[in-house]
Amino acid sequence: MEEVEVKCYSGGKYAERPQSFQWQGEEYKVSGIEDEWQEPGKKYFRVLTEDEKLFELCYNEAHDKWWLIR
Repeated sequence: MEEVEVKCYSGGKYAERPQSFQWQGEEYKVSGIEDEWQEPGKKYFRVLTEDEKLFELCYNEAHDKWWLIR
């Protein structure tokens, strides 16, 4: 896991869905969300980027941090 900076849509609550993220000096724009699920205190998103790469992001609510899983 690696900590990343994520820009996300937040309507009624924070971190409803990621829109883009910074990783290894590059910004990846999210073109779609393939899957999302929750565990206690965490939100997970499997996202597809505009260049058709698949990533998993996790938002840890207790620490207010985003992590790149893979």
